[in-house]
Amino acid sequence: MAHFLGFAVPGIPYGCTYALFAVGLVLTYQATGVFNFAFAAQAYVSAYFFMYLTQNGDLPTWAAFLVSVVVIAPLLGWLLDYFLFRRIPNTQVMAKVVTGISLLVGIPNLLTVAFGSQNLTDAPSILFSPNTVYFHLFGLQQVPVDGIFLSTVIVTAVALVALVVLVRFTSLGLKMRAAVESRRLVQLDGVNATRVVGSAWMIASLFAGLAGVLLAPQFALLQSQNYITLMVTAIAAAAWGVLRSMPIAAAVAVVLGIVELIAQGYLPTGGVLYDSVLPVLPMIVLVAALLFMPGMRTLEYARDPLASVDPPTPPIAATLRSPTMDRIIKTGWWSLLAVFIISMLTWVPRTWENVFNQGIAFSVIFLSITLITGMGGQLSLAQATLAGVGAFTAGQLALHLGLNLLVGGIVGAVVAALVAVILALLSLRLKGLGLALMTLAAALVFTLAVFPRPSISETSNGIALQSNWIGLGIFNPDGHAFFILGMIVLTVVTLGIVQIRKGTIGSYLAALRGSETAASGIGINPSRQRVLIFALSGAVAGIGGTLYSIQQTHVTPNVFGYQFSLVFVVVVITTGVSTVEGAIQAGIGLTLFEQIVTYLPGRFGGNSLVFVFFAFGALTYASHPEGVLEFQRRNWTGRFDRLLFMKDGGPESPVPGDGPAPGVGPAAVAGGAAHG
Repeated sequence: MAHFLGFAVPGIPYGCTYALFAVGLVLTYQATGVFNFAFAAQAYVSAYFFMYLTQNGDLPTWAAFLVSVVVIAPLLGWLLDYFLFRRIPNTQVMAKVVTGISLLVGIPNLLTVAFGSQNLTDAPSILFSPNTVYFHLFGLQQVPVDGIFLSTVIVTAVALVALVVLVRFTSLGLKMRAAVESRRLVQLDGVNATRVVGSAWMIASLFAGLAGVLLAPQFALLQSQNYITLMVTAIAAAAWGVLRSMPIAAAVAVVLGIVELIAQGYLPTGGVLYDSVLPVLPMIVLVAALLFMPGMRTLEYARDPLASVDPPTPPIAATLRSPTMDRIIKTGWWSLLAVFIISMLTWVPRTWENVFNQGIAFSVIFLSITLITGMGGQLSLAQATLAGVGAFTAGQLALHLGLNLLVGGIVGAVVAALVAVILALLSLRLKGLGLALMTLAAALVFTLAVFPRPSISETSNGIALQSNWIGLGIFNPDGHAFFILGMIVLTVVTLGIVQIRKGTIGSYLAALRGSETAASGIGINPSRQRVLIFALSGAVAGIGGTLYSIQQTHVTPNVFGYQFSLVFVVVVITTGVSTVEGAIQAGIGLTLFEQIVTYLPGRFGGNSLVFVFFAFGALTYASHPEGVLEFQRRNWTGRFDRLLFMKDGGPESPVPGDGPAPGVGPAAVAGGAAHG
């Protein structure tokens, strides 16, 4: 018994911090209708400032705690609500999720840009000394109770009791529960719903800050990835409470913390259970909640009886161009492409040639996001994972069977498509937020338990590719040869996606995006179309993953981690997720930006600056779901069209406010989208 308690009791502090995370997520969702993916980033911000102020600002612990938790955390929550989430209607589930993911990616990197790269270690405990054992539980030497244990348990208990009293027994709690149902109905009753929701954001953010500071002493080095991974455990606990019950969420979180520590103590190290199952235990719990808790299947349904009818997504710029402008743009585009190809094969330096080659590989991966999100209307957070499945399949086949990497890439695409189909079948009853959580869980499973396995990655650095595995003489993973290979693959994939969009599948998917009920009424099977688009996107991601690995000459687990799935979504949404050129611009733009920042002083954060740029660009998704670049392209197209109209006096240019240009009806828009 003493042995068991020696493993179980240390899990209580972890469970308590998980509980703070879980309760904060439930509170935010219940009071504001937003599932706050940025919660981990908010916790990281408070922990960062807490450690920064104590180590660099020489503030006492209590003062740093007040500043980071009582001041900065609620202020950050209010800012997120005021500038972002309150402007997103309750019906726009995708916009809320994308905004949260953008903040999750952007905020930690913004700290790096603002304060530079710092190693913050040895965080102090907020109440008791972490190095002091105050007593032994039940008098057992195996169960010491130190300062971290006491601080975490006491603060968590006080915070949870205070929150329950606030929500259950105060008028503010009643107003917060009513506001998520319908802010407009609450306002009709004379309540300032905006102020109520803002208060909920501040309280939930206070919990985020509290959890962040309590967790900090438990890590040797402060890293944002630790908070993101731990947030998944909290999400699993919140899911078992169906994002409604704070007591259930808190209880499940504490149990998870205890079970994890018991498993670490009893499972033999080096075994499959310890290395592969234990790290993904929270993800297994989350998947079980998504599959077996009926309430998790209806999270995306708006409960606001006064919800307005949102206008349709604006048409892409290609559908609004006048014939003259269309001819000019097409001529310019083909000319630019010709100049680019000639330059790449002649005078472009090797450094920049590698940059563009990497951008081409990224573009192929990003086209899978165009398929699943732009065409399918589904948000997948596992596209980098599927790219890794394709790459590792091709690498293993080449390493052990001597199969040509190009052929192995096709096999890898099939395997990635099969994995995507399994994921689609598991999530058939899930939509919106539920689907995003399922794909995030899958990405974490592969990142933590599958890709690092020696049987998959071979070494800690992955599989080193050899040029003779590619064959065909000129197709070496270097310079001009890779550019030719990459352009061929990118062209074939792009043309394939354009044809899919123009064909029956594209029409079915467009109908499902408009109204799944109406589409089902005319004989379209939503489940079949979802499985199909998942399979297609998985195949494209697998091809892109193999191409990227050839360019890098390695298949490395870290490159295909869940973090990159989040970053990839943010980047493509910034440029334009609904068109193939948006994905290509995202791939080239990402690598160009990464190269440009290498010329800046390291003080500016390097790649962190890149992620901040794209993350904050994606924050405009609620206003411009077509993408910032597509939005600007549409604006400038209209301006140039007006200039042509004024100059030529022709009737072919559309005049803003007079309706669409001749021939721009639903069919023309669909055709233009397929062209894009």
